[in-house]
Amino acid sequence: MPEGMEPDTKKYLLKVLNSLFAGLLWLSLNVLGGLYLGFGIIERRLSFPNVLFFAWFLLSLMILLYYYYRTWKK
Repeated sequence: MPEGMEPDTKKYLLKVLNSLFAGLLWLSLNVLGGLYLGFGIIERRLSFPNVLFFAWFLLSLMILLYYYYRTWKK
């Protein structure tokens, strides 16, 4: 009996782990910028750093979803 994992199982596991890592990294960066640094919190009115943060949030979300689509399409 061969040692190790089957190639298809290994490919699937790597897809899952890469997707999980990318999602957690995206989430961590947005929580850091939005909550910890305060760019996502609108106090009295919308400021320029708030707009930049929300633009970054939407752009990076689209990139993450495209990465998921490209990864899982294969």
